[in-house]
Amino acid sequence: MVSQDQRRRQLAREKFLRQQQRRTETRRKAQTRNAVIASVLGVVVVGSVVSFTTGVFTDDDKKANASAEVTPSASPPSKAPDPCQKPAPGKVEALNWKKEPAMTIDTSAKYTMKLATTCGDIGIAMKTAAAPHTVNSFDFLAKKGFFDHTKCHRLTTNGIYVLQCGDPQGTGAGGPGYTIPDENLKDTSLKGNVYPAGTVAMANTGQKHSGGSQFFLVYQDSQLPPSYTPFGTIDAAGMSVLKKIAAAGENTGAGDGAPNATVVINKASVTKS
Repeated sequence: MVSQDQRRRQLAREKFLRQQQRRTETRRKAQTRNAVIASVLGVVVVGSVVSFTTGVFTDDDKKANASAEVTPSASPPSKAPDPCQKPAPGKVEALNWKKEPAMTIDTSAKYTMKLATTCGDIGIAMKTAAAPHTVNSFDFLAKKGFFDHTKCHRLTTNGIYVLQCGDPQGTGAGGPGYTIPDENLKDTSLKGNVYPAGTVAMANTGQKHSGGSQFFLVYQDSQLPPSYTPFGTIDAAGMSVLKKIAAAGENTGAGDGAPNATVVINKASVTKS
């Protein structure tokens, strides 16, 4: 008879194997996609930039080979001072739903999202008419307290320049239990496959219509394929907060890791105006 402990270890091994298979397939597809992008745009994509411009916003992407990129003699990166405050009291709620919430927002109205973080407030003007499913989902999740006390778990500072948030697990693998459709991929702001500074867009698994709750905030123009729903624009004060976070760096020294700054969303709110 298999004990509960043995069963847990078996399930963990099976989950690990599934993750490895997905990552291998994602890397294969990413390499093919990059080759096409490079040939069409005439852009030379080399070295580490390839890894940043493909699959960087997948919900289940841990960089297994990151340590191999550092020579054994290399010293650990020095950690910059933390420019942020301690998180507010509270904990992440374990919330999950089976399907996308019903449409309740007024698609003709304007909505703004406020991320009250440990590093400062980030205001976001949302693109309601262009991305109604996305805005409706954020309105629903914010009202449920889904984002409250969650960490922004990923900062990239090389090749692309973004902060990724919205995962209640803080691992890059969490979500609300449902997915929403891709929207607004032909937004006029995405010129030359560049997501301009100030853009807020959805993360996904690399597959169509696979966005959940994870999103990224662009603090410097970043070249990416137009596969990530752009649904908001960051205000000036929010950009200052993002740049402060970016200046503190990330914990690997390789340009892609957890931010050195303690970036926690104390409270997320969506307001109709």
